Amino acid sequence: MSLQLSEQELVRREKLTKLRVLGINPYPADLFPVNHLSDEIKNNYKEDKKVIIAGRLMAINIQGKASFAQLQDSAGRIQVYFNRDVLCEGEDKTMYNDVFKKLLDLGDFVGIEGDLFTTQVGEKTVRVTKFTLLSKALKPLPVPKTDREGNTYDGFTDPEMRYRQRYADLTVNPHVKEVFVKRTKLFTAMRNFFNEAGYFEVETPILQPIAGGAAARPFMTHHNSLDIPLYMRIANELYLKRLIVGGFDGVYEFSKNFRNEGMDRTHNPEFTAMEIYVAYKDYNWMMDFTEQLLEHCAIAVNGTSKSTFGEHKIDFKAPYKRVTMRQSIIDFTGFDIKGKTEDELRAAAKSMNIEVNDTMGVGKLIDEIFGEKCEGNYIQPTFITDYPKEMSPLCKEHRGDPSLTERFELMVCGKEIANAYSELNDPIDQRERFEEQLKLAAKGDDEAGEFIDNDFLRALEYGMPPTSGLGIGMDRLIMFLTNNPSIQEVLFFPQMKPENFETKKGPELSDNEKVIYDILIKEKSMELNTLKEQTGLSNKQWDKGIKSLGKLELTKVTKTDDVLTVDIL
Repeated sequence: MSLQLSEQELVRREKLTKLRVLGINPYPADLFPVNHLSDEIKNNYKEDKKVIIAGRLMAINIQGKASFAQLQDSAGRIQVYFNRDVLCEGEDKTMYNDVFKKLLDLGDFVGIEGDLFTTQVGEKTVRVTKFTLLSKALKPLPVPKTDREGNTYDGFTDPEMRYRQRYADLTVNPHVKEVFVKRTKLFTAMRNFFNEAGYFEVETPILQPIAGGAAARPFMTHHNSLDIPLYMRIANELYLKRLIVGGFDGVYEFSKNFRNEGMDRTHNPEFTAMEIYVAYKDYNWMMDFTEQLLEHCAIAVNGTSKSTFGEHKIDFKAPYKRVTMRQSIIDFTGFDIKGKTEDELRAAAKSMNIEVNDTMGVGKLIDEIFGEKCEGNYIQPTFITDYPKEMSPLCKEHRGDPSLTERFELMVCGKEIANAYSELNDPIDQRERFEEQLKLAAKGDDEAGEFIDNDFLRALEYGMPPTSGLGIGMDRLIMFLTNNPSIQEVLFFPQMKPENFETKKGPELSDNEKVIYDILIKEKSMELNTLKEQTGLSNKQWDKGIKSLGKLELTKVTKTDDVLTVDIL
């Protein structure tokens, strides 16, 4: 496949060839001994001081035998001054006339040795005594232009292009880097807080035989050697609690989780969560711990507990307001959920113009009412506590009300950023909760768990001490701490559809084939004879249907011991 090159790209390749003809390697392997960064030079400026710096050429102003340029390194920009007579001894002016003036471009990496001086207009500058080309840029950067008043225009501002080409975005929009510097500060601050408390950082599997610990649609893959399906982690909760069973008093993990669901300004299919579990604690202790943690992190990131998010001023200083879910719904709707049946909750939701359906159980209906009518009202950090049992299958029953659980979520600017429990450690109760989730999933509740993790239940049967766990969405938290309304702004490489991607459609299905497809999608697996009986299809029709389904992009049909299974890829 031939490259389609622009005129500028062709010119840069011609320059590349000319450099090599002059004996200059445009991509040298030698170490370049940088000893200063641009901000260090400016902050500790000393006239005539000798420095060695390196970075990209971001602006060049050629003025005969003396020229100025802007060099950008990881710490910022600094002006550099090229003088032909300083650079070139004797009659050979090649390095200035032929290399600097004719063969260097914006975006090229150069190494510079020189000494410091201040220009007549007071700008701290490096007088170049020697320069080395470190990397020739063959593609022009989308460099923003600046008018005489210093205003930037025609810059690299298109969000899709910025996310696709983050490397270019970071170069021409250096302020973007500050978001990711703060992101690292957040992780460091949180890690230090946990370590100082004596808790242990661990790693748990990303590829798991069961998608457990949360209700979400997983990504699936297949392990060729073991010949088994595996799921990419949707949560690490159940593995961390296994470690509490094993004798650790406190464990935490920053985990990459993957959910095969929708994408929007606050959701990416790959995201980072932090979960911590501490033995011999409950959710009341965890509320105190969480507000201390977030105050500490906010100060570490921004130097203050206060943060701006859009039009809102947020203060992460402890303590935070605490409101039960029941009271919150009463406050904003006047409706009391206590003791209400599924039908009563569904009718109430409909009267509030909330879209619900017959597949929703008690927990889902309450969640919809809270989400639609209450959640968005909490701007300052607020703990919503004591969730109905139907909403929290991994959470311990409330010690004062068996219809509730000891759970809280932390709301900020109308969004949840943390979720915590007094963890359920009764293995019999846990099994019953899992089985109830399976019933809800069979009814069509898309937020009910579809798996029972028998190994986790076995671990609980060995005994798990009273434990409290906390999960925090790290991407969403850094959004609030850096005033970014889009999750794509706080991820280096957010998930996007590949450029020039065309969706490949599977074959059109006949009515008979659709019958097979619908049954398998609903049942997930079925014995071959049963499938044939239900469809009433002949062997030929059945074989043709399965062959077509196997070609579908989103499904994988397998046959084992006369049982057909369809996997949603």
